[in-house]
Amino acid sequence: VQLQASGGGLVQAGGSLRLSCEAFGFNLDDYNIGWFRQSPGKEREGVACISSKGDLTYYEDSVRGRFIISRDNVKNTAYLQLNTLKPEDTAVYYCASGFNAGLVRLYEHEYDLWGQGTQVTVSS
Repeated sequence: VQLQASGGGLVQAGGSLRLSCEAFGFNLDDYNIGWFRQSPGKEREGVACISSKGDLTYYEDSVRGRFIISRDNVKNTAYLQLNTLKPEDTAVYYCASGFNAGLVRLYEHEYDLWGQGTQVTVSS
């Protein structure tokens, strides 16, 4: 079982990217999905999360209104649309899955399977 994150790249400030997180070996529709990121020299932080059925979402303050999390359980894939990117969004982005116990939050300990990360670099 694994998660595979993709879609990162180099983009100018103000640009957009769409990250994908595909699940292999299990059905994603029982699991919440969280996106986290880590910049050099900083701790990993939560960015956005979505409930297993897609009815609940939560965003970290610095990305709310710019990023959109979504999922397609038929495709076993979750997405993170990154809009109006800023240089401070530069980081390795990770997706993670956690069993839906009724809440959707950005607490790392609630996610037990992590993807390998995809680099997002935003130039000024």
